Amino acid sequence: MEHIYDVLILGGGPAGLSAGIYAGRSRLDTLIIEKGQSGGQIALTAELENYPGQLPEGESGLTLSERMAEQARRLGASMIADAIRAADIAGEVKVLEGEKEAYRGRSLIIAAGAAPRPIGCENEARFVGAGISYCATCDGAFFRDLEVFVAGGGDSAVEEAIFLTRFARHVTIVHRRDRLRASRGLQERAFANEKISFLWDSVVAKAEGDGALQAVTVRHVKTGEETVFRASPADGLMGLFGFTGHLPSTGLFTESLPLENGYIPTGEDMSTAVPGVFAAGDIRVKSVRQVVTAAADGAVAAVSAERFLTERQV
Repeated sequence: MEHIYDVLILGGGPAGLSAGIYAGRSRLDTLIIEKGQSGGQIALTAELENYPGQLPEGESGLTLSERMAEQARRLGASMIADAIRAADIAGEVKVLEGEKEAYRGRSLIIAAGAAPRPIGCENEARFVGAGISYCATCDGAFFRDLEVFVAGGGDSAVEEAIFLTRFARHVTIVHRRDRLRASRGLQERAFANEKISFLWDSVVAKAEGDGALQAVTVRHVKTGEETVFRASPADGLMGLFGFTGHLPSTGLFTESLPLENGYIPTGEDMSTAVPGVFAAGDIRVKSVRQVVTAAADGAVAAVSAERFLTERQV
């Protein structure tokens, strides 16, 4: 007989792990499905400063997510690594078809998060992994003593630019507006860092190189003027990191759930338009996307899933 879980949780980031902690603690038969590393996007964050109760000596996204995952397992949630290719959520039993097997649950919490938005420059795909990256924590060390460009102006872009100064000779933030969107504290740190400079009202238009990224063309959005920045012959390589936002991972649900700009609308209880299906974290329509709000969403979604299952049994 095929196993049917009480709760399936799609995604192992802060929202999914928080949901797993609350569902496991409620003695619900819970499975967290994550295609990659536990922690989702937060596992790529080098330094956290604003998560309540984080380690006082310093906290990375990876260390926080590892502790959350261990807590979820300790409280009874199971975890599996698999990539989900199809979803059938219309019936009383929700089915997620993975590469390894199919998973069934009486309720579903969608916490699949979001993926990095492409920079949008010419030849971008050609240089991913050869000079272009979307993860400073993963790849920053490869650019030690090199020139690095960062596309974006929000919290993530500025945080990662500051982190990259640990390795790079110099970091240039390229932002399409004339001021940063990052929090004031981050802006102050960036402006005070002698290794960071800024190109305002600009976007990265083109990436070039012979096998590796060796030139970046930056276009001024108001004048159209283009400037080419080239790696020095001694370096032979430069870096370009993209932090221009994220795209919600809702491709599995475009036909089964209403979406707003690609995000899943929910009620305050994280319920979606389909009974027994809840959404939590960056994947849902919300005004603030932070680790703490994702964790709160996951807790609410798990409590709501428990209530849904209890009401069905009455």
